[in-house]
Amino acid sequence: MHGQANTHMKQFFLLGLVVLVLMGAKCGEGTDLPAAVYGQTWLHSHEEDSADVRTYRPNTFDFPPSRGRTGFMLQPDGSFMRYGIAPTDGLEEQPGKWEGKGKNLLRITFDNPKHKPEELEVLSVSPEKLKIRRKTSSD
Repeated sequence: MHGQANTHMKQFFLLGLVVLVLMGAKCGEGTDLPAAVYGQTWLHSHEEDSADVRTYRPNTFDFPPSRGRTGFMLQPDGSFMRYGIAPTDGLEEQPGKWEGKGKNLLRITFDNPKHKPEELEVLSVSPEKLKIRRKTSSD
């Protein structure tokens, strides 16, 4: 009986280890982003941009009037949604996936091949503001 319990304990431990490894691989190796980044719709606050740095704010931010704002959402499971400006001035969803490429670098690929992959360097992040630099550009 004692040997059987020991075997179950080892199996449980190994299962937990496998789950942790898979979670780490899915969320992007080495990417260290705060939980506040995930599940949030971030909209481009172009008024706050500088030369090559883009500023994003949560969609609940009180933005000044604009003819439309692009944005995106990251999920912890590796899914990504970019929001482009649709022909009717609404938002057009462009689904894809993200993968961590180091502590601050994200590689974005899109389900639709007409959208080229992107790399985003996360420069700073807080619950109220996200600053990124695009390593590759699509818009």
